[in-house]
Amino acid sequence: MAVNRMKEDAVRLEREEAWLGDAALSLVVREWILAREGRLEAGLFAELTSNQFLSRLGPPTAVEAEIGRVYRDGGLEAAREWIGGRLVPHFEKNLNRRHGRS
Repeated sequence: MAVNRMKEDAVRLEREEAWLGDAALSLVVREWILAREGRLEAGLFAELTSNQFLSRLGPPTAVEAEIGRVYRDGGLEAAREWIGGRLVPHFEKNLNRRHGRS
């Protein structure tokens, strides 16, 4: 019974962290798109925050949970740095592909 409780707590915690991570990711990606493209790009936003895109780094919920932990422990700037170091290179690659660049 204690093992089940621990598993339930771990799942609940990961979901909570992923929820925060999803929010931080959404904000950072929106800022990145506006700075990079100079306009709203809902399609690009959807692509860069999709589970398919996040799965490049691992299970999407786990990736969002990691962002959530970084955000919770270090704030939005820490989350920006994490996203900048791990996701932005993939963002750039996707954007270059969209614009026909290698």
